[in-house]
Order: sequence, then C-alpha cells, then structure tokens
Amino acid sequence: MQANTKKEAYSWMKAIVFALVIVFICRAFIFTPVAVKGESMEPTLENKDKVVISKLSGSDRFDVIVFKEPVKDEQYIKRVIGLPGETVEMKDDVLYINGKPYEEPYLENNNITSDFTLKELTGQEKVPDGCFFVLGDNRMNSKDSRELGFISAESIIGEAKFRYYPLQEIVIPE
Repeated sequence: MQANTKKEAYSWMKAIVFALVIVFICRAFIFTPVAVKGESMEPTLENKDKVVISKLSGSDRFDVIVFKEPVKDEQYIKRVIGLPGETVEMKDDVLYINGKPYEEPYLENNNITSDFTLKELTGQEKVPDGCFFVLGDNRMNSKDSRELGFISAESIIGEAKFRYYPLQEIVIPE
C-alpha cells in the first residue's frame, strides 16, 4: 500500500514539474500577462486592466504593443503609428502617414492632438529602420514617441492580444 502511495505522489510531482516547465517556457517565449499602468491608452485600455501579450507577433500599424521604455526600466503600452521608412504628421487632428490621411476610430475626442511632423519632433523626416513611432490613445495624457522619440524593434516585448481583466470587459484591443 505504501509503495502505491509513493508511486502516486511521484507521478503527481512529475506532472506538476512538467506543467511548471511548460508555463515558464510559454511565459518566457510565447505570451505573458501585463497590467496597464496609467491612463495613456484610454478609452481602449484603462488603468489596472490586464492584457495578454504575444511575444511572437510582428508589429504592424495600429497594433497595441508593450515595450521597454528607452531610459527607465519601465514597460509602456502604446499604439504603433509609424513604421520604418514612413513619414508621420498630425495636422488639424488628422493623422497623415506618407501624406495619406488615416481615421483613428479608437480615439474618443477630436481636437486632442497638437499638430506635429516627425522633423519637428525628432529632427528626422522618416521613421528610421528598426524603429517605430508610437502614440497613446489618450493623446493629452500620454508619454509616447512625441516625448520618448522612436521605439526600437528590440525594445518591443510583444503585442497586446486581448484584455482578460476586468472580466466583464474581455476584449481584443482594436
């Protein structure tokens, strides 16, 4: 009887260790949960929302990404606006990428983004290779590429795939 108990305990220990290894591998290389801090992505994401980010996704225009802030050891969540080689301009609350106007349906208000060009903000005409230009959805309260400059591809941790907390608001960010 005691031998069966030991075998059963050993079997459970193997299963638990295996599960922990799988969780560690998934969290380190595939996806991880992140808590939103601050109001810079409102109304899309709010302070203390929890999202799952995919570490395998590439970054494309209008994706919501998490990245390491260039100077401090903090993580920021913002929306990709400009891709490498593109021009970005904001004029009269209209976003222009490579001279083409884009609607931003994720923004709640109009008349919220000051006019700018990449040249004015960064001294460069286009987003450099290996970098992105990002903005928060709450433009009046967001520390983004207007202040931080370009975000390197190496600093991107992953793309926000879905919000899982609060439970009544589970949604895939648009």
